[in-house]
Amino acid sequence: MYAIVFTGGKQYKVANNDIIEIEKLPAEVGEKVALDIVTLVDDGKVVVDAAELADLKAEAEVLDHFKGDKQIVFKFKRRKGYKRTRGHRQQLTRVKITSIAGKAAEAE
Repeated sequence: MYAIVFTGGKQYKVANNDIIEIEKLPAEVGEKVALDIVTLVDDGKVVVDAAELADLKAEAEVLDHFKGDKQIVFKFKRRKGYKRTRGHRQQLTRVKITSIAGKAAEAE
């Protein structure tokens, strides 16, 4: 069984015990967080109905907070002598998916 979860403006494919890096969450290390499920796939059965997915959540444990790799931002306008170089490091959170749970998942 796996699910597509939505967090930080992005979607991630997750299963139990997966470790993913997502946009920084306002949660302490060791704290449990709930992620919204967009799609659930269980033994070939695909659930995309919003009414069924409303009570489903993927539970994750926050492992740590860190900065991502540096991204170079280079601005340039030709023939104008304009060049600017900046760097950016995104704040990220590493989480471990502990369960994909809810009323519908437990009933099956």
